Amino acid sequence: MKAILYVGHGTRSKKGAAEAKQFLQSVIEQTHGSIQEISFLELTHPFIEEGFELCIKKGATEITVVPLFLLAAGHIKNDIPEALTPLIEKYPNVQVKVADPFGVQHQILDAIAELVKEKAGELNGQEAILIVGRGSSDPVIHEAFAMIGKGLEQRLGIKHSRLCYLAATTPTFQEGIESITQETKDRVIVIPYLLFGGLLLNEINAEVKSRQKNGYQILHTDCLSRHQVIRNIVIARATGKEDEYATTRY
Repeated sequence: MKAILYVGHGTRSKKGAAEAKQFLQSVIEQTHGSIQEISFLELTHPFIEEGFELCIKKGATEITVVPLFLLAAGHIKNDIPEALTPLIEKYPNVQVKVADPFGVQHQILDAIAELVKEKAGELNGQEAILIVGRGSSDPVIHEAFAMIGKGLEQRLGIKHSRLCYLAATTPTFQEGIESITQETKDRVIVIPYLLFGGLLLNEINAEVKSRQKNGYQILHTDCLSRHQVIRNIVIARATGKEDEYATTRY
C-alpha cells in the first residue's frame, strides 16, 4: 500500500507550526491517498520517525517522502537522509522514495511577482526589491538566489534588487535592508523567500514596521504558501507528477 509522508522544517512558533499543519491538511484533502502523514525535521512534532512509523502501522509498503523545502541545502542533502536511514534499515521491505525540493521554478517566481503586485499595486520600475532567504553556507543556494533575483527583476520590470539572508551566511538581513533603504529613493519591497510564517517572518515584519515609522517607503510580501501554486507543487510531488513543475527554469 502506498503512503505519503510530508516533511516540513518545523518552528518554535506555535502560530507558524499551526499554519504549516493547516497548509498540509489542505494538501491532504486534495490528494488521493489512503495513507498520508505529516511530520517535521525539528522543533515541531510529529518528527520524521513518528510519521514514518504511523505510515507503517497503517500498512504502508511504499512511502513517498515529500520535503517542504524550497531549495536543496543541508537539510535536504544531509538531515533528512540521516533521519530516514535507520528507518529504511529497520523496514528493508518498504520502498522509500524522496521527492525533490521545489528548486527554482518559473511558477514560483510568477507567484511571487503576483504577491508583490497585490501588495504594492502598480510599479513604476524605480522600486527596489530585497529578497530575504533563510540562509545557508552552501554555494548552490547562493547560485539559486542569484537566479531568483534575476527572474524577479525581469517579471517586475525592476532593475535594482539585492539578496540577503537571515542566518548562516552574508549579507545578513540587517545589512541588506540597511543598504537598500539608503540607496533607494523610491519604495523598497522586501520579499521573504519563506514557505510559512513563524519567528523568521516576525523578525522581518518587525524591522519593516520600525523603518516605516522612521519614514521609509517600505513594505513586505507574505510567506509563499499563501499562493495556490505552492500547494499545487506539493500535490504534484506527492502524486509523482513532478515533471509538470520542472526546476531550474525561470
